[in-house]
Amino acid sequence: GAGAVALGSTASLKAGGAYPLNSDYPPARTGLRGSHPGAFEAAHALAFESRAAESAASLNEEYDLIVVGAGISGLSAAYFYRKEHPSARILILDNHDDFGGHAKRNEFTVAGKQLIGYGGSQSLEAPGDYSDVARGLLRELGVDPQQFYEHYDQNFFVRNQLAMATFFDKATYGSDRLAHTPYLIDNGFLGLARRDLDPREAIAELPLSPAAKEELIDLITVTRDTIPDTRLWEVPEQLMNMSYETFLKQRVGVTSSEVLNLLKRSTSGYFGSGTDVVPALEAMMFGLPGLNKLGVWGARQLASLAASGMEPYIFHFPDGNATIARLLARSLIPELAAAATHPNDMVLARLDYTKLDDPDHNTRIRLNSTALNVTNTGSGRAAGVAITYQQGNRQFKVSGRHAVLACYNMMIPYLVPDLPIAQKEALASLVKIPLVYTNVALTNWRAIRKSGVGFVMTPSSFHSYFMVDFPVSLPGYAFSSSPDDPIMLHFSEALIAPGLAPRDQYRAGRARLLATPYEDIERDVRQTLAGALSPAGFDPADDIGAITVNRWPHGYAYTPNPLYDPPYEPGEAPHERGRQRFGNITIANSDAGARAYLDEAVDQAHRAVQELV
Repeated sequence: GAGAVALGSTASLKAGGAYPLNSDYPPARTGLRGSHPGAFEAAHALAFESRAAESAASLNEEYDLIVVGAGISGLSAAYFYRKEHPSARILILDNHDDFGGHAKRNEFTVAGKQLIGYGGSQSLEAPGDYSDVARGLLRELGVDPQQFYEHYDQNFFVRNQLAMATFFDKATYGSDRLAHTPYLIDNGFLGLARRDLDPREAIAELPLSPAAKEELIDLITVTRDTIPDTRLWEVPEQLMNMSYETFLKQRVGVTSSEVLNLLKRSTSGYFGSGTDVVPALEAMMFGLPGLNKLGVWGARQLASLAASGMEPYIFHFPDGNATIARLLARSLIPELAAAATHPNDMVLARLDYTKLDDPDHNTRIRLNSTALNVTNTGSGRAAGVAITYQQGNRQFKVSGRHAVLACYNMMIPYLVPDLPIAQKEALASLVKIPLVYTNVALTNWRAIRKSGVGFVMTPSSFHSYFMVDFPVSLPGYAFSSSPDDPIMLHFSEALIAPGLAPRDQYRAGRARLLATPYEDIERDVRQTLAGALSPAGFDPADDIGAITVNRWPHGYAYTPNPLYDPPYEPGEAPHERGRQRFGNITIANSDAGARAYLDEAVDQAHRAVQELV
């Protein structure tokens, strides 16, 4: 793990690949986005080389609140603080060249049509379960999740007969082959079309050994009880305390490495981990095969549980949760989008970035500014905070009454060196999951339609899958209705290192990601699409309009894993111990709630502000 971190620091300062600033408007920049070159070097120098803040020029700027991090949590913290103090002066610092954090917006113009995609925080997942705080914030911003029942085309994939498939590449399997496979279930995620396949016939055509085919056929077709002598209500607990891979090996009897490798990365895009560390119950609820190995009654019960009470996965703006970030920023700085009168107008609004850091505004968002040191100052009524940050090659100092650190929590021990050691250790354990979201703008999707695929697993490619973008239309923005129209494909990968404990996997994956140039990812995308879709007439040279790689070495928040983390008493989990108030400094971000979801980022921002006010 330590070696992986060291490699990450060295490689990240030298590698990085293309970063074409092909637009003066951040959302329209393509190439390498997310944690782009220039966004992380100062932080890595602080963390890995102990290059502390020095020679900072005082700007003589005083604020009521300084927020570190302009993601959903940081913007929400500023929003909640201003509700308590309407005339407060607020400064938000962020190390990226755009605000929103993981709620990243990608814009393309292809064949004269604008395409809008998401480069991180994806959807409002299960908004019916949001807290009163998160639900109230959406309401105050004018966001009604119920509108997506009208604007999201839930029949798109069925109407166009787009189903799930797997791409077997030539380098690994001897030839390129796109196969409709019966061993993965959509479980309502996209509402894909279902193929009426005979499992034996379908698997017989796969480029696998005869032994692997027989084990795969047995896995998905034969019903038997692999957890005998277990009371029904104890089955979920057992399945939560073994990995899916362990379940396959020890309970089902899978011995083929071909089968295990075929499934290993199928969970990484959603859980951020492979099947070697994802609990068996979660993997099967997600759609991996195995429920039929729990006996007839157990399988029915768990299948029913998986389907009950779930909201459809449709609460999605074209740019994901970047619209929420834009609405928050506009609420703080109305001049950003003065002409936008309805929340949905923000989907198409072109923001005036010159208004972000206007000295005449009470709230300012300062981009390309990496915090290096946060210190409590004074005492009593004179108590406050001082923050040093770096912009380019220069360092500056600002001061304020309060600070909310809505940045990656594992960075906070370096920002606040005076924190108690136990709190530093808790924060350092919140190792985020390395994640890549790559958007590919196609000039048309004729080959997609002809191939009949909407979601494709790619077990041997850089990304673990690609899919047709979510089919949502809003007033003024229409999703593609014809295969002749441009469309977006979304590729995803959480870099894993099977065989290690989760935190060590994430460290190793981060090192690998930072050392991977943009050109390598682009080449892999082109090869994958050519191999999978060329038989249907796809030509990468003509059919790919643009590629944006959203690289997040620090992606999903760490969530305790029952296979590796002990059960914690209330208040004793690392994220709870790490987020304790320290003088006039409080801590937000989804890390502080150990859940990589928008509502958690909002809830933690609200808690952090309430601790201050």
